[in-house]
Amino acid sequence: MPEISVVVPTYNRLETLAHVIPTMLAQTLPASDFEVLVCDSNSTDGTAEYLASVHAQHPNVRHLPGAYTGRAMARNAGIAAASGEVVLFNDSDILASPDLLERHLQHHRERRNIAVVGLEVQVKDLDDYAYKRDHPEARGSLHKPTRKTLPWLYFLTGNASVRREDLLRVGSFDESFTGYGHEDLELGYRLERAGITILYDPLAINYHCQDVPHDDQVEKMKLAGRSTVRFYRKHPDFAVQLNLGMTPVSLGLHSLLTKMPAVLGYFDRRAASSKFARDLVQQYYYVSGIKTALAQTQDEAKEST
Repeated sequence: MPEISVVVPTYNRLETLAHVIPTMLAQTLPASDFEVLVCDSNSTDGTAEYLASVHAQHPNVRHLPGAYTGRAMARNAGIAAASGEVVLFNDSDILASPDLLERHLQHHRERRNIAVVGLEVQVKDLDDYAYKRDHPEARGSLHKPTRKTLPWLYFLTGNASVRREDLLRVGSFDESFTGYGHEDLELGYRLERAGITILYDPLAINYHCQDVPHDDQVEKMKLAGRSTVRFYRKHPDFAVQLNLGMTPVSLGLHSLLTKMPAVLGYFDRRAASSKFARDLVQQYYYVSGIKTALAQTQDEAKEST
């Protein structure tokens, strides 16, 4: 039986998946020690045919197609089918370093009641991936390399592992998170409350290959804002409000900026060349998503009375 199962949700991402799978197969762990479960939301781009050809040569790569409603449901299908004691979450556009699985597994061999989050390096394309893979100084990091543990806010399932029994004990992913954002953070919140310590390993490295245009990221931020309200309705905890930017201050600043469309337009036009402008505009639309979901919640409450 494999010790670790890698769960990869996908939908019509063959262009990157075909590069991700070879990095999973090139691990320092023996093939008998791990399996790769591709949880496919019935892709139509040749994913099934590609995975069938891979499985013929590498039986530890398994295709799990299904009518999944989102990443939460797809990952839960992987958890249910996993043979390994440890489950590692990766995505169909994230390429693994050769010792990624070995590093995650070593922590779980040494300790129980832990989750492990590694370093997810952001790359724009395959050329950028090759450069940052070979030039560690160019990778950047969200956390200091000396950091040992993380709060639930950084339980990002592009590079995170948990014992399967712990996932099942807390109820795995909440499948009501069908839009973009926060299904992983919400699971991290429940894991932390269940006594799981989230370790950080900066040497457990993979590379997230994506270059999302500004307009597309704006739409994602709106959806993430809506997911924030869903998170808070499930866990009415001030720490959730504070960490996810659902505070009177952020809501008030959003209202102020809404009254100054010329200022918002100025920053929107500069988003392509200025990180500050891009971050400000995307945060504005994130709070827009929060307000939309709050208004919908209020309407639903009125209808029920």
